[in-house]
Amino acid sequence: MILRSFYKERKIDSMLEFKGKRALVTGSSRGIGKEIALDLAKNGAEVLVHCASNIAKAENVCNEIISFGGNASVVNADLSSEGGIDKLTSIMGNVDILVLNASIQIKNKWDNITTEEFVSQVNCNFLASFKLIQQAVPFMKQNNWGRIITIGSVQEAKPHPDMLVYSATKAAQTNMVQSLSLQLAKDGITVNNVAPGVIYTDRNIEALSDTEYAKKVARQIPVGFYGKPKDCAPMVRLLASEDGRYITGQSIYIDGGKSL
Repeated sequence: MILRSFYKERKIDSMLEFKGKRALVTGSSRGIGKEIALDLAKNGAEVLVHCASNIAKAENVCNEIISFGGNASVVNADLSSEGGIDKLTSIMGNVDILVLNASIQIKNKWDNITTEEFVSQVNCNFLASFKLIQQAVPFMKQNNWGRIITIGSVQEAKPHPDMLVYSATKAAQTNMVQSLSLQLAKDGITVNNVAPGVIYTDRNIEALSDTEYAKKVARQIPVGFYGKPKDCAPMVRLLASEDGRYITGQSIYIDGGKSL
């Protein structure tokens, strides 16, 4: 009875894990970011749902959060440009949990990559993360508590030959995580990276709709199947929680073993 009571109390406590915390999840109108936003909100966080352009989708996520008693609002900014990055830093306000999920992935042969393609990916995948962290950290330091979680990619370990800029920016982001984790640990701020593998999101739906290609992809994954957005959210929740307070400077692959 005592053990059962303990687990019952722990379950109730865990549902309020992030009560009083405010979280920004970039790129959270769909896919992995959406699942992270929903998960944090279900555990008590006030969530800023970010989108680049599809405000209707972001509002749908907000409405879903509100439907189960959560608290959410939409922030809109295109992170492919410095102007869009500056817009988000100016409107985001103070956050306790910063999840940097938004990214641009352009498939192209390395010798055909245009300057525009290069710059938009660098801006969204790396510069935005850097500037949003700069904006968020002073408040976190003030409270001696903060969680910064970047969403990387299995391509950090196994870069796709036609996604050179994407994989390079993800690797650069993780290098930044490692550097900042050392500098911010004394301030009660943890900084980690979560690197998904092949995840069935709208970014991959078209390619994976080809049955033969889907089978080929699955054969390259040790567990034998590709993941879903929901597979990524629990690790982000752990890293954002008090249970994850002793984890910092890490890059954790959620990839079914593909990075090995």
